Amino acid sequence: MAGLLSFVGTLTAARAPDAAELVMFETRTCPWCARWHAEVGVVYAKTAEGKRAPLRRVDLDRARPADLRDLGAVVYTPTFVLMEHGKDAGRILGYPGEDHFWGLLGSLLEDLKIATGPTSLLWEKQ
Repeated sequence: MAGLLSFVGTLTAARAPDAAELVMFETRTCPWCARWHAEVGVVYAKTAEGKRAPLRRVDLDRARPADLRDLGAVVYTPTFVLMEHGKDAGRILGYPGEDHFWGLLGSLLEDLKIATGPTSLLWEKQ
């Protein structure tokens, strides 16, 4: 039974290679990263934005994951890179506060909608 649960967990964790994701480059000592986690991070996965572009955290003090090695330089923390089809589709440098973050992310996601067309039910007009 445990093996089956592990296999099912692997399937649900797998993502399509062309799915969008929001990569957050951070460090443990970054006060703005901590503020983002306290203000936004606690709800991000539950939002439409979080469902469209799930969060992936990358520690700048560690080796960069292989699939992100070709990504351009990341200097500031936090840096949020919206990835689509494995490519950098836009960035938010720093954390300008909750309201600004959501607005900037919304603009980046809207650009994806225009560039690729609606890719999920999250984009349906109400």
